[in-house]
Amino acid sequence: MRLLLMSDTHTPRRAKRLPDELLAELPHADVVFHAGDWVDTATLDLLERGSRRLVGVYGNNDGPDLRARLPEVARVELGGLRFGVVHDTGPAEGREARCAARFPDLDVLVFGHSHIPWDSTAPGGLRLLNPGSPTDRRRQPHRTYLTATVEDGTLTEVTLHRLPERQNTVG
Repeated sequence: MRLLLMSDTHTPRRAKRLPDELLAELPHADVVFHAGDWVDTATLDLLERGSRRLVGVYGNNDGPDLRARLPEVARVELGGLRFGVVHDTGPAEGREARCAARFPDLDVLVFGHSHIPWDSTAPGGLRLLNPGSPTDRRRQPHRTYLTATVEDGTLTEVTLHRLPERQNTVG
């Protein structure tokens, strides 16, 4: 099972649209994760139409329209792994222990908010993944997203994809 993970798309504030490279991944993904800060419902509509299965949450920059359609925390079992999605996990310091305590029933937690890619394992085995942002790199060298594979109850092939510089910036 192929996964596509993204967060903090911030369209149309940070970019007019999602990058073509990211959109090209949609047909290859069995499940798409979005860890919040969509900003507009058009992006949610686009991913709902273009994804076989979408698992998403709202973020701190998402207004009432998105909050009415998305949960604060999402949980799903895929291929024998228990996934959770949340926007903000707090500061980097102490993140693993804090998330392991908050989500003891998960195998993988997908999160966003910082725009900083993250891949670590908490005590007890909880895998924490932040795909960064495909539209707003902030202080990071690249805009990013993740892909991964679930095979025989194991998360494999977790790959951080770096997007090239773009010309369609906003603001």
